[in-house]
Amino acid sequence: MRKLKLIWDFRGPVSQKTAEHHLIHLKEYISINKLSISITGIETLNDMHSLAYLVVNESDMKPIRDALKPHRGQVYSES
Repeated sequence: MRKLKLIWDFRGPVSQKTAEHHLIHLKEYISINKLSISITGIETLNDMHSLAYLVVNESDMKPIRDALKPHRGQVYSES
């Protein structure tokens, strides 16, 4: 089954802290809704751009996307 990475981008000098904080809310959403999502995290691309993400099965994506409104998504590959 194909997995999708839902991504929230944050820019600016506090982008990493904002991404870390957003990840807390993503984990709360997962817990409250009892979802079986285990892949989440943040990535710092540079000092002005960080992102928070979670990985979902493609079949489960639409309601999560509609509820959380990620900025973008991509096919997830474990590498």
